[in-house]
Amino acid sequence: MILVTGATGNIGSALLKELRAGGHGPVRGLTRDTARAAFPQGVEAVAGDLAEPASLKSALAGARSLVLLAGVGSDAGVLTAARHAGVEHVVLVSSITVETHPHLGPARANLAVERLLKESGMAWTVLRPTQFASNALMWAAVIRENGTVRAPYADVALPTVHPADVAAVARVALTEPGHRARTYAVTGPEPVSARQQVGSIAAALGREVPFTEISREQAYAQTVAVFGAEAADAVLDVTGGDANDALLAVRHTVPDVTGTAARPFRQWAAENVTAFR
Repeated sequence: MILVTGATGNIGSALLKELRAGGHGPVRGLTRDTARAAFPQGVEAVAGDLAEPASLKSALAGARSLVLLAGVGSDAGVLTAARHAGVEHVVLVSSITVETHPHLGPARANLAVERLLKESGMAWTVLRPTQFASNALMWAAVIRENGTVRAPYADVALPTVHPADVAAVARVALTEPGHRARTYAVTGPEPVSARQQVGSIAAALGREVPFTEISREQAYAQTVAVFGAEAADAVLDVTGGDANDALLAVRHTVPDVTGTAARPFRQWAAENVTAFR
C-alpha cells in the first residue's frame, strides 16, 4: 500500500495518475475532505490532516510506503506516526535550496526534516526539486484580467521543473529497486526566465501578455504580505537575487531515473493554459 500525502496538489495529483497508469497499487490519497477528492479510479481517498498526526491512523494502516511533502504539517509527528504504523519507505519532497542555499531559514527547516527521516529507522529517498513551473499560477489572475505581469529578476533563468516530473521520479523511487538512501536534485531540462515563462504563456494563449520588470524592493512589498519577512527574502534570493551556479545548473535526474526527457516550461504552459484565460 502506498499513501500519497498532498494528493490534491500539483505533485500528488500527478503521482496518483502515474501510479495508477503503471498498475502500481493499492494506492491511497490523503485529503482533508474525501467528498471533494477527484482521484483516479482505483485510488482510495482517505481523510487526514498532516497538521494533526493523530488523524492519520486509519490512512497509515497497512501502508508500506509514504510520500511526504516537507513543511506542510507536523513533519516530526507524521514520521513518528508512520514508523509506528509500520511504514517501511518514505519518499520525501524537500527542496534544492538545502544544497544551494543552506543558510536560508526555509532550507534549514527542510534539512531538519531530511535528518529526522534519515534517523527514523525507515528507508528513505529524498527529492530536492528546484522552482516549480506551477509557481507561474501566481500570475493567473493578472493575466486573465489582461493586466501586466510584474516580476523581479526578469532575465535570471532557472531550470524550472514541471511538477509531473517530480512525480515521475517519486513513482520510480516508490516502485523500482535501487533508489533507497538516495538524494536526488530534480530540475527541468533547460533554464527559463520569468520573461520567457510569460512569453510561453502568451504563446499558449495566442495573445500578447505585457511584462514589466520591477525592483527587489517592489517585489518584497508584495511577497512579504504572503510569506512573511524571512520567507519573503528567501523567495527573492532563490528566484534571482542570489542565483548561484548550483541553483542555475540543469540536473539530468529526470531522464536518468525515469528514462524520459524532462518536460520544458512551455509544455506546462500549454497544459495549463485554461488557468490563464
